[in-house]
Amino acid sequence: MYKYDSYDQAMVDARVEEFRDQARRRLEGSLSEDEFKPLRLMNGLYLQLHAYMLRVAIPYGTLNSEQMSVLGDIADKYDRGYGHFTTRQNLQYNWIKLEDTADILADLAKVEMHAIQTSGNCIRNISSDHFAGASHDELVDPRPYAELMRQWSSFHPEFTYLPRKFKICVIASEKDRAAMRLHDIGVQIVKSETGEIGARFYAGGGMGRTPMIAPMIRDFVPLDQLITYAEACLRVYNRYGRRDNKYKARIKILVHELGRDEYVRQVEEEFAHMLEQGVEPPLEEIARIKPFFADPAFEDGPKQVDRSDPDFALWVDRNTNRHKHDSYVSAVISLKPVGGIPGDATGDQMRLMAKLAKQYSFDELRIMHTQNVVLPHVKIGDLHALWTELEAAGLGSPNLDTIEDMIACPGLDYCALANARSIPLAQRISERFDASGKTEKLGELKLKISGCINACGHHHAGHIGILGVDKKGLENYQLSLGGSEAEDTSLAKITGPGFTEDGVIEAVDKVTDVYLDQREGEERFLDTYRRIGMAPFKEALYG
Repeated sequence: MYKYDSYDQAMVDARVEEFRDQARRRLEGSLSEDEFKPLRLMNGLYLQLHAYMLRVAIPYGTLNSEQMSVLGDIADKYDRGYGHFTTRQNLQYNWIKLEDTADILADLAKVEMHAIQTSGNCIRNISSDHFAGASHDELVDPRPYAELMRQWSSFHPEFTYLPRKFKICVIASEKDRAAMRLHDIGVQIVKSETGEIGARFYAGGGMGRTPMIAPMIRDFVPLDQLITYAEACLRVYNRYGRRDNKYKARIKILVHELGRDEYVRQVEEEFAHMLEQGVEPPLEEIARIKPFFADPAFEDGPKQVDRSDPDFALWVDRNTNRHKHDSYVSAVISLKPVGGIPGDATGDQMRLMAKLAKQYSFDELRIMHTQNVVLPHVKIGDLHALWTELEAAGLGSPNLDTIEDMIACPGLDYCALANARSIPLAQRISERFDASGKTEKLGELKLKISGCINACGHHHAGHIGILGVDKKGLENYQLSLGGSEAEDTSLAKITGPGFTEDGVIEAVDKVTDVYLDQREGEERFLDTYRRIGMAPFKEALYG
């Protein structure tokens, strides 16, 4: 993984002290909340319903054991003993005191971490495939290119105050494990017909109030023009993006209103101009970055799992991913125990995951946008020992990609923007399906819950999506079907009138019954829905 040089460290340290002074002035009253708000947001500090929330950046989801351990220590020292992993591969602390924030940032800086640009109208944390550098199906490791984009975008003077927040994703396989086309810019590393490695660009995706799937805007950009093309995309958006209406300020609205072809025309015009300006980092820079992401020293070993323990075998089947080395797998640590809060981990659990990463995974962890944690390089021969430790710590749930592995935002329990609670709903659904035994029958079924239209829970992209809304002062839940954030990206469609909390749990149960009754062969829920359409589900829900 990338290691700071003296310039990186000095930059982060300077930001900590700058914010320490800003927080001091706010506490003293010389800065009003209106004056302080844009300053704290650029450092990832939100004011939520009950307390401040601090969002820590984990670039492209990669961190080491020391960093994970410090995250656990911060949870215990400054929060209430836990943190919340998010759909942008970040970590949030929900009970932060303003007077402690600079000390937290200083603790993070000691292990090459920060909260810079995790909020505000700027380029946010660059996300990527959580199996990057490990999976058998990737063309190259996309993280060096994500790191190059992180360095380019950090403190970029032209893009510090964009019309709205901006999210970029970089992947390098045909299989999309990072919701790439639901980002403002999606970058897919590809190979041309002549064998050259380059980038395919998508722009104008996003969820929220007006969900849209990003169209492809260029099928091939040479890697020595990657940053130049990204900057051209940002410049056109920065020039024309709506600043008079925050609901129409995202790039997805600009691409939609201009039309894909006109947006592309303007980007290409800007790109041609910028090629003459020489803004691209020299090739020596990507050459400098790549060695940080070199493969660890893999060793040959057992290639088959001992399946004599059925509980262990089930966990292996569900929670491991094929590795590019046949003696290893990537192992997923589920943060979705039955009745638990999706994405939450205690300080002790974070320190345990750090220990396991050092012991079993070359000192490396990944955060998934689905709010779980990956040990990317685990020997097949070590899997049973790893699973035994996870089980003992309540981290061995064998539920990856099942209905119990749901995404859920913090909702009305924490968020000032939310209209309804997400957490209790997620807890009750996982308990119901675990008790009924239906999880095994349902197979792959991705449920996603958002507490408001901002869609932090990705409900638009759920095979089953739930959106909490306010209906005359009461919590109400809309049910949607048919979404996907994978390479077959699609947006879910609302079934009809919403439900109470009890009612939406019953509705999810009815929807899964329709699937079990109608599926053919090995069809996933999504496949069955696409084949039979909405009508049978609506009939079961509304009669």
